[in-house]
Amino acid sequence: MGITRVAIAGSSGSIGTQTIEVVLAEPDKYRVTALAVGSSSDIVIEQARLLKPELVVVTNEALRSEVATALPGIPVTGNLADVVGVADVVINGVVGFAGLSVTLETLRAGKTLGLANKESLIAAGPVVQPLRATPGAQLVPVDSEHCAIHQCLRSSSRPASEVSRIVLTASGGPFRGRSAESLASVTVNEALAHPTWKMGPKITIDSSTLMNKGLEVIEAHELFGTSFDNIDVVVHPQSVVHSMVEFTDGSTIAQLSMPDMRLPIGYALGYPHRIATPFGRIDWTTLSRLDFEPPDRNTFVCLDLAYAAGRAGGTAPAALSAANEIVVDAFLAGRITWSHIGTFVSRVMEKFVVTVPTSVDDVLDADAQGRRLATEELSR
Repeated sequence: MGITRVAIAGSSGSIGTQTIEVVLAEPDKYRVTALAVGSSSDIVIEQARLLKPELVVVTNEALRSEVATALPGIPVTGNLADVVGVADVVINGVVGFAGLSVTLETLRAGKTLGLANKESLIAAGPVVQPLRATPGAQLVPVDSEHCAIHQCLRSSSRPASEVSRIVLTASGGPFRGRSAESLASVTVNEALAHPTWKMGPKITIDSSTLMNKGLEVIEAHELFGTSFDNIDVVVHPQSVVHSMVEFTDGSTIAQLSMPDMRLPIGYALGYPHRIATPFGRIDWTTLSRLDFEPPDRNTFVCLDLAYAAGRAGGTAPAALSAANEIVVDAFLAGRITWSHIGTFVSRVMEKFVVTVPTSVDDVLDADAQGRRLATEELSR
C-alpha cells in the first residue's frame, strides 16, 4: 500500500490539529497534501512549513496574500473545495455551514470523506445523500458517537433488517443533573466548562443545552437511515461508551474508549482498516464505573426541538441549525441568558415554513431564513 494523501479542511481547529497529530504518528502511511483555513493565517503558515503540503487554501481574501508571501513555492487559493483534488481522504473539520462545499466535492469526486462538519449533513442531507452513491465515495463520520455506531454496525451482515435501535450517548455537559431554576443565571464561562471534552466554544455550548445531541440524532438518521422512533439518547457522564447499537435479537454492541478524538480521526483515515496507534486505549485499573441515566427533557428542551425538526424533514434541520448558531452567538456575546437559547430557537421554528429542498440553493435559502428569523426574534 502506498502513502494515503490527506487533505484537512479547517486545519487550525481542534479536529484539524488532531488530524495532524494522527498523521505524524504514522508518517510512513499518511501525508498531509492540503491545508485549508478561514482566517487563521499564522497557524496555517506554521503548519505548512512543517508539513510541506501541495496546496494551502485561505478563504479570507485579506489574509491570503500574507500567507502566499510566507509560503513561496506552495500554491495558495481561496476555494475550500480545491483541497479535494490532491487527496485520497478529506477530513472536513470546518465549523458551520461553510463546510458544505467540501462535503459535496469530496463525495462527487468519489473519495473518502471524514466528516466532522455535522452541519453540512444535517442541513443539506437531501442534497448530500444522492452523492453517497458515487462510485468510490465513502462517508466516514468523525465524531465519537457516529464513529462508534459505524463500528458497531460492522458486527451485522444485514444492518438494514437487524438493527432494532441506535442509542447515542451524551455526556450531559456541564449542567447534568441541574434544574431549570438553578440554570437561570449561569455564566458563559460555566457553560464553556465541559467535563470531558475539549472543543470549540459553539459546540461546547451546544453540548450544554443538548442541542449538539439533538443534531447528532438528525445526523444518525441521515447517516444510517434509522427512523427517529428508533434513535434514543442516554446520558453517560464518563464518555467512555461512545454509542451503542441494539439488534433484533436483543444483543447490544457498544464501542468503548477513553475520550480522544484522535481515535475517530484515525478510524476515518484508515477505513476500512484500522491504524496501528492506540489512541484512547482504556486502562481498566483506573475505570471503576460506568453510569447511565435518561436525559432531562424538561430542562434541556433543545433535544426535542431537534427531534421535531428531524421528523419534519426537508429544510427544517437547516433552519434549526442556522437559528441555533445565531442564538448561541448571542449567548456567547452576553446578550441573552443560557435558559433563553431554547426559547429563541423554538420561536424561530414556530415561524419557519418547511419545504423540500431540491438544490444547494434551497438549503442555503433555508439557512439564511433561519438566521434572519433568529436575528429578528433576538432584536425584539
